[in-house]
Amino acid sequence: MNLQCSIDLAAAYKAGPQIARVLSEHWCSRELYCPACDSSHISPSRVNTPAFDFTCPKCGQTFQLKSSRAWNPRKIVDAGYDTMIRAIRSDKAPHLLLLQYTSEWYIQNVLLVPRMFFSESVIEKRKPLSPAARRAGWVGCNILLSGIPEDGKIAIVSDGVPEPEQQVRGEFERVRGLAELPPSLRGWTVDVLNAVRRLGKSRFSLQELYQLEPVLQAAHPRNRNVRPKIRQQLQVLRNLRLLDFTDRGAYQLRS
Repeated sequence: MNLQCSIDLAAAYKAGPQIARVLSEHWCSRELYCPACDSSHISPSRVNTPAFDFTCPKCGQTFQLKSSRAWNPRKIVDAGYDTMIRAIRSDKAPHLLLLQYTSEWYIQNVLLVPRMFFSESVIEKRKPLSPAARRAGWVGCNILLSGIPEDGKIAIVSDGVPEPEQQVRGEFERVRGLAELPPSLRGWTVDVLNAVRRLGKSRFSLQELYQLEPVLQAAHPRNRNVRPKIRQQLQVLRNLRLLDFTDRGAYQLRS
């Protein structure tokens, strides 16, 4: 299937003041396939469904859409902080679709962040709304994309060009095993994988990874045994076939 990267402007006549969101949702309904199975489309959720925007009619995976003209690679504004934390802890967070469109209503980028990559350490608590606000005291959150490893950022459209469907599904399949881990463990696994990626090399040593111990300690301030946790999570990543042990204290990421 070849994605058409232009938004159907005919839908604009029905969009009203929510034109950007309605048009981007219309495009996703018309063009997007499920990255987790062989379904050729994803279906819109019922109106006012709070947790997600789309569902795969075949495998039941859920997706939340965030669309805008801006493209911030470091963070994205999300909904309520408490709601997001509960979703992570109960393992009910949907996959995230980030869609960027141009001023001419062309799809510029579509990025998939699989739900397995959401941990509490990548959720930033925002300041409560002021007493004068309509929802005074409400606390929102930001998703820190910078805290998510590249393995969890799967491009569907890049610079206006659709990525091959087989490649997208292959990248999703590669990290699917993370979903089998309990949320309490998965956060550490993802954070260690992100630390490995920050080294910027496919081959690395345990001593090199230990240099990022302060980063992992800051993400998990209650843990006082970070180095043993690092070694444990490297074993988990090996079991998930995301890296290999090449020698004593030496590792290599799988491509």
